[in-house]
Amino acid sequence: MRHSWVFDILADLQAYASRNDLPRLAEKVALALLEARAEIAGEADADPPTPLTFRARRRIH
Repeated sequence: MRHSWVFDILADLQAYASRNDLPRLAEKVALALLEARAEIAGEADADPPTPLTFRARRRIH
């Protein structure tokens, strides 16, 4: 996958935010990861993820 580096960078940023008591940034980066996955998978027309959607997915996984 030619975009895999994007996921690595976002995951690193999310980990940094979590380790350094930046919960809002960590949440927004998690949403960015979801959006990147959807867009790269060709689902760009789908509704963008919301914080509520993210929280529900996080509990499931």
